[in-house]
Amino acid sequence: MKENELLLIGALPLLRGLPTEQIARLAAVAHHVSVPKNHRLFEENAPADRFWIIEAGQVALDVLEPGVGRLTIETLGRGDVVGLSWIVPPYQWQFGAVCTQPMQAFEFDARAVRAACAQDPAFGYAIAMRFMAVASHRLQATRTRLLQARPVTA
Repeated sequence: MKENELLLIGALPLLRGLPTEQIARLAAVAHHVSVPKNHRLFEENAPADRFWIIEAGQVALDVLEPGVGRLTIETLGRGDVVGLSWIVPPYQWQFGAVCTQPMQAFEFDARAVRAACAQDPAFGYAIAMRFMAVASHRLQATRTRLLQARPVTA
């Protein structure tokens, strides 16, 4: 990993504030990717073997509803994490994801990150807390959307 990429990874909102050695550990299992519009990153129930942090572009998380088609449940953009399922067994995607705009991102090898977390509990705790914060934020956003969509009753 080049020095400038190490700095860029350390500046990502999710990773900001991690010690340099932890940033370096993540940078060692990451690479920068460019993904075209309409490219499907993953399908529901497929193995969750990586995750991304978006630098530019947009990704839609979706579910396949039989007889209806794909329903977008959330749209992610700059600074957002794509993929939370890599961190908990059975390591399978719970949703699908497709680029709705060309995406520039850092892609992380989930197996290598899990191994590093197991090897260094302090690192594992730091990563788990950051991903729990993302999951909590998404649950709250979902709650808000559900309440807004609920019919008003007298």
